[in-house]
Amino acid sequence: MIKVSHETPLCLLGDSEKFNDYDYCLPHLLDEEEGYLEYFRQAKAKGRYIIMDNSLHELGTAYDSDRLMFWINALEPDEFIVPDVWQDRNASVENAKEWAKIVLPKNTTKVAVVQATTIHEAFTCTQAYKDLGYEKIAYSYGASYYNDVVTHPNKHLGKALGRMVVLSTLYNQGVLTKDDRVHLLGCQVPQEFGWYKGIDCIESIDTSNPVMAALEGIYYTDAGLDKKPTANMNDYFYMLSDQVNYDYLIHNVYKFREINDL
Repeated sequence: MIKVSHETPLCLLGDSEKFNDYDYCLPHLLDEEEGYLEYFRQAKAKGRYIIMDNSLHELGTAYDSDRLMFWINALEPDEFIVPDVWQDRNASVENAKEWAKIVLPKNTTKVAVVQATTIHEAFTCTQAYKDLGYEKIAYSYGASYYNDVVTHPNKHLGKALGRMVVLSTLYNQGVLTKDDRVHLLGCQVPQEFGWYKGIDCIESIDTSNPVMAALEGIYYTDAGLDKKPTANMNDYFYMLSDQVNYDYLIHNVYKFREINDL
C-alpha cells in the first residue's frame, strides 16, 4: 500500500496524525520552531514512521550538512533524503556519492532525488543512484523538462503528465522494476497519483496540495484540480487554527485518497 503524508501548518500537526500515514520532516524547521521539534520528538517516541527531507524545496538549497547530521542522529528518521541540487544531475550525483560514504543510524534508509533537464538525464541519474547502492529513489513534481516531455497547453497538467510519462518509461524499459522503491515529491495536481496504476515500485508520496488548497478556499472536485494552489508552507506555517476551514480540509484530504484510489 502506498503511504501518504500531507505537510501542514504548525497548528495542524496534531490533527495530521488522523490523516497521514507517516510524518514528513523539514529539518530547518527543527532549528527554527520549538513546537515543530517537540512534535517530532513525540512522533519518534510514539514510533511513527518519519521521512526527513533536506529542505531544498523550501530554502532553494539543501540545509547545512552539519545540522542535517545533527538531526539525523537526534531523531533517527526511517528515511533521509540526501542533499540534491535543483535540476542539476551532475551535482546531485556527486552529492549522492559523498553521502553514500556517510554512516547514518542503522535503521535510516538513504533516499536520492533524481534531478535532470531531459528524460535521458533522468534515466542516467536513476541508474547512477542504483549503482551507488541507494535503496530508494525520489522524483520531484516541478522539473521544467516535464513540460518538454508532455507539451500540454496547461503547464500544471503538463508537468504532472510529464512525470507520469518519465516514470512509465523508466519502468517499461526496466530502469525501474517492481522491486525498486520510489518516493514521489509533491504534485502539480492531486489526481496525478491515480495515473500510476501498474507501476508497482511507488512506495510513498508527500504533498501539501490538499491542505494548501483548503487554506486557499479551494474545494477539490471529483476530478481533482486543473492547477496547483499558489500557496506553500512558507506562507501558512504560522497561521492560527481558527483561520482554518476544517470542512474544506477534511473534504480535500479524503477526496485526495478517493480520486487516486489510495
